[in-house]
Amino acid sequence: MAADNAVARLAHERVDHRFKGLPPDAEGLTVGALAAERRSLFTGGFLTPVLTLSAEALEHNLAQMERYSTEHGLAFAPHGKTSMAPQLFERQLERGAWGITAATPAQMRVYRAFGIQRIFLGNQLVDPAALRWLSGELDADPGFRCVVYADSVRGVELMDAALRDARARRPVEVVIELGAGDGARTGARTEADCTAVADAVAAARTLRLVGVAGYEGEVPRPDSERVTAWLRRLVAITTAFDAEGRFAEVDEIVLSAGGSAWFDGVAEVFAEVPELSRPVLKLLRSGAYVSHDDVHYRRLTPFNRVPEEGALMPAFRLWAQVVSRPEPGQAFLNAGKRDAAYDLHLPVPQTVRSARDGAERPADGLSVTGLSDQHAWVKVADGAELEVGDWVALGLSHPCTVFDKWQLIPVVTEDGTVTDFVRTFF
Repeated sequence: MAADNAVARLAHERVDHRFKGLPPDAEGLTVGALAAERRSLFTGGFLTPVLTLSAEALEHNLAQMERYSTEHGLAFAPHGKTSMAPQLFERQLERGAWGITAATPAQMRVYRAFGIQRIFLGNQLVDPAALRWLSGELDADPGFRCVVYADSVRGVELMDAALRDARARRPVEVVIELGAGDGARTGARTEADCTAVADAVAAARTLRLVGVAGYEGEVPRPDSERVTAWLRRLVAITTAFDAEGRFAEVDEIVLSAGGSAWFDGVAEVFAEVPELSRPVLKLLRSGAYVSHDDVHYRRLTPFNRVPEEGALMPAFRLWAQVVSRPEPGQAFLNAGKRDAAYDLHLPVPQTVRSARDGAERPADGLSVTGLSDQHAWVKVADGAELEVGDWVALGLSHPCTVFDKWQLIPVVTEDGTVTDFVRTFF
């Protein structure tokens, strides 16, 4: 299935009650037809709460990471689980992305439904049903490439057994995952463990070792020194494996890392990779950049450490309405845990739009102190203006858990015009 055709068909989906925040009088219109009306977010019948994506910020962020990857000699497979939005995958691929990273077989199925031809799976795949499906996809499409993690001999045994049972004709490409240290998440903990896993892969005819990878964001108590030391271990293992002839049957060696908090360290260390027997695909996997955020990644972005490299822009705004002012210092908005990310940080009030005249002002003196299922608890400082009916724009933290709460998200220009809608598949 061609990716452009599948994505284009999203515009033919009908607007109805499944999609929160959309205008009731748009019921039955196609998504494309509603976008073509270019309604105002504020006067076009949209309901609160409603999550929006900034058209300008999205374009800026896509261009920024394309430039960064190119200038640092990095291939790019952004982590799609951040958004699970095929329209954003398409825009990333148009800007030169090598492929898209997934975390689960379910995400991979979405990617394939939209024609993604290169997938990096940042997990060890041991589910027999998933391996059967993957084998079928590889056998049916010679142009499809999938690279998966392996971090244990047992995991390799399970992969091999399932693929043999499926009578796989093409081997699955495997990278050894180096864990980020004791107490970190997944991954082989030591160089000896990595070697044992690589030996197991070499003994399995259904698998092919193509490289080494990991995720530096799980380094315990991360700082530049610890992250750099771990990345140099990753490079050293790759170099040692190459010297041992483990990549003799591949056209390129895959070396991969890179979340959204330390990609400057990845760029620096990967620039030190010595010449190996095969070309090295230096694969960065940052995903949160596409929408960025107002709290978590805004604070952690590498561009704060190297400002001369540029900057990312927060793209989310969650607009909610003041539905109660029961006490002088207290207000409640009609957005809660079902609408806003709250796993890392609470939303941040940024702008108030008056219900009286539509005038906008900074949300000075307002702070979110908690979230109920469908209410945000807002503390109102003395002297701060806020009335029932006002709209409040909230900045959000952690894109992964924002996107998964909204299936159809308006893309809005700076003047409030809705120009498109992004469909998500969580």
